[in-house]
Amino acid sequence: MTNLDSLLGRIYHRAADLRDRNFLLTWDLSLPEVETVLDAANALRELRRMGRDTRLFHTGMAVSIFRDHSTRTRYSFSSATNLTGLEHMDLDETKSQIAHGETVRETANMLSFLTEVIGIRDDMYLGAGHTYMLEVAEAVRRGAEEGVLDRAPTLINLQCDVDHPTQSLSDLAHLAQEFGGLENLRGKKIAMSWAYSPSYGKPLSVPQGIIGLMTRFGMDVTLAHPPGYSLIPEVEEVAARQAAETGGSFTKVQSMEEAFDGADIVYPKSWAPYAVMGERTKLLRARDRHGLDALEQRALGENAQHKNWTCDEAMMARTNGGEALYMHCLPADISGVSCEHGEVSAGVFEKYRAKTYVEASYKPYVIAAMMLLGRFAAPADVLKKIQG
Repeated sequence: MTNLDSLLGRIYHRAADLRDRNFLLTWDLSLPEVETVLDAANALRELRRMGRDTRLFHTGMAVSIFRDHSTRTRYSFSSATNLTGLEHMDLDETKSQIAHGETVRETANMLSFLTEVIGIRDDMYLGAGHTYMLEVAEAVRRGAEEGVLDRAPTLINLQCDVDHPTQSLSDLAHLAQEFGGLENLRGKKIAMSWAYSPSYGKPLSVPQGIIGLMTRFGMDVTLAHPPGYSLIPEVEEVAARQAAETGGSFTKVQSMEEAFDGADIVYPKSWAPYAVMGERTKLLRARDRHGLDALEQRALGENAQHKNWTCDEAMMARTNGGEALYMHCLPADISGVSCEHGEVSAGVFEKYRAKTYVEASYKPYVIAAMMLLGRFAAPADVLKKIQG
């Protein structure tokens, strides 16, 4: 039996029905559904390596709405639409009637007449991004019920203020490959640690995505940050509950050294404090430029008090055998390369550079898997037909 046959067999026998579902938060998916997304992503990757025609759709649109800058996720979404045969349209809100007061309900329906998938990135406003996605989801659901739309498109969260599911699922796929399967993650220690950056305002969704997903696999998840750099409390509660349910652990510490001690995986990443992001949201909505400038200077000054929170060779030496797997969503702030002082030393990053690129390479396939699973009732049969 080939690896592809094994993947298709698991998808078939698991029978996780994700048709007409949206992909907004990983903890809204059951474990069989999470595993099916990974298996479908790996199956699509295998089919592409075999040179098969992976077009699942012969007509239809995939619309992306990016309200923040993006490289990897933007091009991963575009690659996934190409892989599955959809036509990609990126909505520039400044060129739409949104600027003239068009409602979310109206925009969502107008975009969805021949659209199979809508991908949204909205991570700048704490308390708003996920809410906006729910509003779009409700608008297209109502549109389908009222006969405006033939069917509601699948919504994919390309990063919001709460979660970054396409990133964390790509991270999980990478870990499964590195450790020989999801079952081998049980008992492994992963350190999700804040790290110094000479910038401010980075979203909370990456660390929240990690603690919200990895606690479901019996891992020992340690969240580390300086005082005041906490995450959304409700997400931490989700992580603690899931760790208790799976026999793993969720621990919070205020020392990078403690987090790295004995760790099998490290994920040093900067983010803005929860309170700062809340204040930033209010200032952005008020278009208070002077207030934003003052907040940035204050936040940068606070960051500068924690320059020792960096992943260098000495910090890595504290990990399990000194050889923990380094992970990052990219781009990393690399000391002496992209900035004077940053999240990671040039030596550590270069040692793991190729692996972080591999980590990123799962994202187009994860997104394509969501496109497949959200639209087809029998995904294993669809993939089997492509296999030939």
